[in-house]
Amino acid sequence: MAPFVILLLLFSSLIHGHAQIEPKNEAFISLLVTQNGLDFVKGLLVKKAISSIISLRLRDIEKGANFPVVGNVYMSLSNITIYEIDVASSIVKPGEAGVSIVASGVTCNLSMNWYYSYSTWLVPVRISDRGRAEVQVEGMQVGLTLGLENQEGSLKLKLEDCGSYVKDISIKLDGGASWLYQGIVDAFEEEIGSAVENAITKKLKEGISQLDLYLGSLPKEVPVDDHASLNVTFVNNVLLSNSSIGFETNGLFIERNNSVHIPKLCHKKSEFPVSCAYSSKMLGINMDEAVFNSASGLYYDAKFMHWIVDKIPDQSLLNTAGWRFIVPQLYRKYPNHDMNLNISLSSPPVVEISNQKAGANVFADLTIDVLEEHEVIPVACISLVIRASGLVKVNGNNLIGAVKLDDFSMSLKWSTIGNLRMYLVQPVVWTLIETVFLPYANLHLSKGFPLPIIHGFTLQEAEIILSDSRITVCSDVSFSDSNKLLFKFIH
Repeated sequence: MAPFVILLLLFSSLIHGHAQIEPKNEAFISLLVTQNGLDFVKGLLVKKAISSIISLRLRDIEKGANFPVVGNVYMSLSNITIYEIDVASSIVKPGEAGVSIVASGVTCNLSMNWYYSYSTWLVPVRISDRGRAEVQVEGMQVGLTLGLENQEGSLKLKLEDCGSYVKDISIKLDGGASWLYQGIVDAFEEEIGSAVENAITKKLKEGISQLDLYLGSLPKEVPVDDHASLNVTFVNNVLLSNSSIGFETNGLFIERNNSVHIPKLCHKKSEFPVSCAYSSKMLGINMDEAVFNSASGLYYDAKFMHWIVDKIPDQSLLNTAGWRFIVPQLYRKYPNHDMNLNISLSSPPVVEISNQKAGANVFADLTIDVLEEHEVIPVACISLVIRASGLVKVNGNNLIGAVKLDDFSMSLKWSTIGNLRMYLVQPVVWTLIETVFLPYANLHLSKGFPLPIIHGFTLQEAEIILSDSRITVCSDVSFSDSNKLLFKFIH
């Protein structure tokens, strides 16, 4: 059986009940970006915006003017390049109109070439000069408002408003007799400020457009293994408050490589269901038990919750000689025969989640098979009800877990070798569960399955909150440049 089947089998038994067919326009995984998370993303975007603006070259500026005595003067500024930019402060604020980002106290340093020429009736020869100039733009403010909406299951980013304002400009010229012409070049102050404002605004619009393309390209399903994917299609409207942004996804497990159904949008006024809405953490992820129900149903219907045990730590228990004093008639009928244990779930596991713990009841059938030459002979079937409890935590971007056995009960379902003394069989089954079933399950549970996190972001110091039928992850995040596509779009 595929390794992930055991993972889902046990993990599902911790976190879900029987899979049901759920309405496709409902959300079962919700994500909440808190104010701290918004500040983190804002800082990331500001940093990338700065790096994209540095080395930005502005359009050349030309101007003609008439001066007393001197006459008509032609002036031009060329090779105007932003080589340094500093942002004193910035804020991000969500609201009903969208998400506003404002950067204040922006200082921008530019370098450029200047040139002028003129001729007068006094001097028949055309006079010209050229040199370099340094320009500092101070007190600049840059702001934009972004709209977010669900468009056919994907996020659509819209630029509602964008602009910049230059408060003050100082110009320092070098070269030739530049000191004589400071007044002439100062005449370019308005044009330089306008060019800076327009260039930065244009660059921001381009960046938002690229980021929108990236968000629109996010996959609608996350592969879990060869058989299953997590449906992360966005449903319902984006949830905006004055300190957070919420997103809702379908969140159910689906068969891999099947076309993802785009849910009919339900334009209802949703409420924030994530328990860490007022936490200092950056991100909250809320998972309804229906997520795990869907995993259980998917694997159960695909008949993956069935396997044959032919190797165990105490291999003597897979020979009828090891059962000689437990089930004597088995040994008498099949002396020294090898055995297999055929385990299958009779129904999907059932779970109960409370504020204190996650507990589960797993219903399984254990069939004892005797191997005789090339024939497999079922001789008895024992019905099991396993009661377990477990621990759920986060490792990287994966939700992982571990289980322990609380108790189990058993009854004889059928037998071809007569009645079994169940009080003698029970210690053997306990040993099999503790030494075979749980270690194997916990090995795969330790790998977990992926949470719906954009590549490049990693959960940090995550906390788990259990509540009625829900698991919530509250976490900080970090970002690396490993996602080259995202890095390109926000650069």
